Amino acid sequence: MSFSKLHEASSKLKLTKGKLAGGVVVAAIAAYGLRKFYPKSVKEILNSSQNRRGVEEIELKPDKSRDNDPRRSKKLIAVNKEFVRQLRQLIRIVIPGVWSKEFGLLVVHTLCLVSRTFLSIYVAMMDGLIVKAIVKKDVRQFLLMLVMWLGIAIPATFINSLIRFLESQLGLVLRTRLVKHAYEMYFRDQTYYRVSNLDGRLTNVDQCLTEDITMFTSSLAHLYSHLTKPILDVIVISATLHHSASSKGASSRVPSILAAVVVFLTARILRAVSPRFGKLVAEEADKKGYLRFMHSRIITNAEEIAFYAGHKSEMSLLEKSYKALAKQMNVIFWKRLGYIQLEQFLMKYVWSASGLVMVAIPIITTKAVRPETGRSYDEDADGGVSERTQAFTTARNLLVSAADAIERMMSSYKEVTELAGYTSRVAQMFEVFSDMQKGNYVRSRVPAVKQGTRHQKVTASLLQKRGMVIDTNYNIILDDVPIITPNGDVVVSSLSFKMESGMHLLITGPNGCGKSSLFRILSGLWPVYKGRLYKPPPNTMYYIPQRPYMSIGTLRDQIIYPDSLEEMNEKGFSDKDLEDILGIVHLQHIVSREQGWGAIADWKDVLSGGEKQRVGMARIFYHRPRYALLDECTSAVSIDVESQIYQAAKHAGITLLTITHRPSLWKFHSHLLQFDGEGGWRFEELDMGTRLSLNEEKQRLEAQLAGIPKMEQRLRDLCQILGEDSVLIRRNEGGGGGAGVASEEEDSGSTGATVLEESD
Repeated sequence: MSFSKLHEASSKLKLTKGKLAGGVVVAAIAAYGLRKFYPKSVKEILNSSQNRRGVEEIELKPDKSRDNDPRRSKKLIAVNKEFVRQLRQLIRIVIPGVWSKEFGLLVVHTLCLVSRTFLSIYVAMMDGLIVKAIVKKDVRQFLLMLVMWLGIAIPATFINSLIRFLESQLGLVLRTRLVKHAYEMYFRDQTYYRVSNLDGRLTNVDQCLTEDITMFTSSLAHLYSHLTKPILDVIVISATLHHSASSKGASSRVPSILAAVVVFLTARILRAVSPRFGKLVAEEADKKGYLRFMHSRIITNAEEIAFYAGHKSEMSLLEKSYKALAKQMNVIFWKRLGYIQLEQFLMKYVWSASGLVMVAIPIITTKAVRPETGRSYDEDADGGVSERTQAFTTARNLLVSAADAIERMMSSYKEVTELAGYTSRVAQMFEVFSDMQKGNYVRSRVPAVKQGTRHQKVTASLLQKRGMVIDTNYNIILDDVPIITPNGDVVVSSLSFKMESGMHLLITGPNGCGKSSLFRILSGLWPVYKGRLYKPPPNTMYYIPQRPYMSIGTLRDQIIYPDSLEEMNEKGFSDKDLEDILGIVHLQHIVSREQGWGAIADWKDVLSGGEKQRVGMARIFYHRPRYALLDECTSAVSIDVESQIYQAAKHAGITLLTITHRPSLWKFHSHLLQFDGEGGWRFEELDMGTRLSLNEEKQRLEAQLAGIPKMEQRLRDLCQILGEDSVLIRRNEGGGGGAGVASEEEDSGSTGATVLEESD
């Protein structure tokens, strides 16, 4: 019975053996594909959804054990509320008000975009009129419309060029405003030092200040153009199409619903398969910055690398950095390939087919009439063909423009996610700059070292505390101030002393004991974590390191640094005064050697080590600070010239704080601050006689002890020549002590006699 019903149904449907066989083959292939790929597809979808949720949970709830590592505490980079907040803050910076140049340029740019939209509609209507004239074979009307079409092309091309010009100008003025603001923050309160030495969140600040700002402002200006005009196009073109359909008695409901459904489904599909371009672009920018950092590192340390013949090691590091960047770029390229392929299929072909349906439905289903006469277009001489052709051409051109606008709006989502990456990096840079000025530092925590080592690690609670820094007029007072490095090493747990103007301080101690660190605290480079620090304003203290910084500029600029020529003139100094200063440091000859004060050169290479140190000392005679912080700044200067410079500084009323290992400079100081390298210190008046006698005794003992290794080596040579052994050498090597010597002498008397003779 069932077979007969099946046969009857097949006869009604006219199923042949060929159709049946084809259906069986298709069903078999579908079943095999379902069995083969369905489990993997489901598993992949579940894994991707879990990974997305996992990433969000990890980003929102980071591992507490890694909170202290600033490189791991990265925020989720996406188009979300955080992105909107950061973008709003940056826009307030680049467009400060409605009367600013940036806002005026933005208004002009917007007017050009609006003008271009209405020109597009007018050109589409003219296309319809030209096609109508062709269909009606009206040569006069065709030529007239063609001339008008060419005439409208002149302002249209000008508007197009002007839009591109204004987009570039807008990107430039936004970048200029943002760079100016960034530079002001970067050079305020020594942020340029703190961001690299006290904080670990910005590893490549040069990348943030240059390329990231450029990419952010260019992307912002480009995105404004590619979002504003499409939105205007969609609104105006939709209104035009609706008015055109209504005037001919056609309904726009079905085409509108079809358009909304197609656009909605396309957006949902693209949103579902869109990769995280914002995160990928941010990672790419980070790897670009690291590669640039590796190149600059090689340039900075080229001499040391050449001495060590470390080119292979450095090249491998460069190749590793470049491969990481290339791998990241390849990931982006491959993800864009599949995404753009799907995007083009949906927006070009699916939308084109939908557009044809949207245009065809009103023309096919509606019997259009002329509104002024009430007659049907079908009653025309050509049967209404020319009117339908005009309506079709105009509607199709408008729909193509609207589809292109919607395509740009939807494809802009990818650009928005990329903008989110640049926005995150630039906003993070400004947040770090702001934290530097507030004294909030974040660095990688290093586990505390074991007891008994030289330095102890500071606790996290102490790093969050802040001591008090109080400006005074004359004295320097440290009250229970610790010396703590940026890595958390406690060099000195508590330092307290008072220094008055005219009290010249000599600072000594082994390497790494905190001598230079004290200067960094006095200069305000390192924070005061505890206690009170009373110090005069920064402009009354001048620091000179062992390797003075040579700026870019003239020879005059090296002496008056960081002043400019205008500031030098305001202070009442002339070139003759600078020559007198060079005479104090025995450098007056370099003016004629370098062909005058206006000579420009790479001074760090032109001047020798001793000349650069004397240029550094010349700066204190130009600036005349109350306190001079001298950190081994004359180690390459001869002792006689060095003594004359120090004596001249004292005569000039400059109070000296000197780090040195030369005993010849002791006589220019009245007090001593000595560190022992184990966290201890002592502050006292400098007793020249006692200290010189102790130093002479130290040198005498060093000279005596220096001969012991030579005597021991001679004893070894004699034992080798005689073919005999030595009790002293065996005791030193084996640590046998007196018992070993006695037993040796008892076992071999001749050897003992030999040793005694050698000892004599």
